[in-house]
Amino acid sequence: MAEINDKNLVQPKKIVYSALKPTGDLTLGNYIGALQNMVKMQDEHDCIYMVADMHSLTVDNVPADLRRRTYDFMALFLAVGLDPEKSILAVQSQVPQHAELAWILNCYTQFGEASRMTQFKEKSAKAPENVNVGLFSYPTLMAADILLYQTDLVPIGKDQKQHLELARDIAGRFNTKYSPTFKIPEGVFQKQGAKIYNLLDPTAKMGKTDDNENGVVFLLDDPDTIMRKFKRAVTDCDTSIKYDESKPGISNLITIYSVFTGTPIEKVEQDFAGSSYADFKTKVGEAVVDYLRPIQDKYHELMNNKDYLLEVMKNGAERASRIANKTLSKVYRKVGFVQLP
Repeated sequence: MAEINDKNLVQPKKIVYSALKPTGDLTLGNYIGALQNMVKMQDEHDCIYMVADMHSLTVDNVPADLRRRTYDFMALFLAVGLDPEKSILAVQSQVPQHAELAWILNCYTQFGEASRMTQFKEKSAKAPENVNVGLFSYPTLMAADILLYQTDLVPIGKDQKQHLELARDIAGRFNTKYSPTFKIPEGVFQKQGAKIYNLLDPTAKMGKTDDNENGVVFLLDDPDTIMRKFKRAVTDCDTSIKYDESKPGISNLITIYSVFTGTPIEKVEQDFAGSSYADFKTKVGEAVVDYLRPIQDKYHELMNNKDYLLEVMKNGAERASRIANKTLSKVYRKVGFVQLP
């Protein structure tokens, strides 16, 4: 991030923080709901983008899979257009200040606040055999992620709104007790395409860890697999290609086609008036295949050069640590810790 030397001439850019958790492979939903917007924001803001591997430990995972996905995510970050010269790209566990601040924030978070988190309740019900303390304190680690960098803006989906509100509450409480320390972050919500749904269950989000992968299109799926999944997509008993809340299946496909071709939804409806659902599903699949081809090619090129990926991670961790240290030192001093010279 470039330093601003003359504040009278140039307004400092807003700081953006966003992270993706490597508990599953990245999907079209991740691209449309997060990655696409992350690429756009790096030209206007100072952005910090992380592979949130520490968060992944709240659920069961295979260590080898976590390591593979950490490389996958970083390679895909770069392949979709995130630029390490414009943004800080890093892996969360390689910046130890995240864990250090998380412990402090745990001590300024009330048990009742944490226990009200909807995701904790949902994930506990889904995996009652693994209701660990990390899952419970997940939101305070997320708060640390955000507050470490004096973040202005946090791109989030609706399912993360409650976590951001908790981060804001913790920051405000700390600021009131000790004097201003943390910037209070604001959420940024993407309107169109913020939530992409499972092709076989258009009432459920297309998730990285979905039980039925036949309804999930992954960014690294081969063309034949992508076409097969779209051809089997659930629509409805109607025949008109219209965007309507009462038609979630076809509306989901229209949104995907609109995003991947840059065509307004109204124009999509006009272009495919009178077309069959089968023809439209084929066109959506072809549009996705064409769009993903250069991304996949770049991904494979990067995965054949892991030394470069490690260099990006190392540089990103060093840059992130320098910023994080400023905040953490201030926090340590305010809570009364003795710091070594």
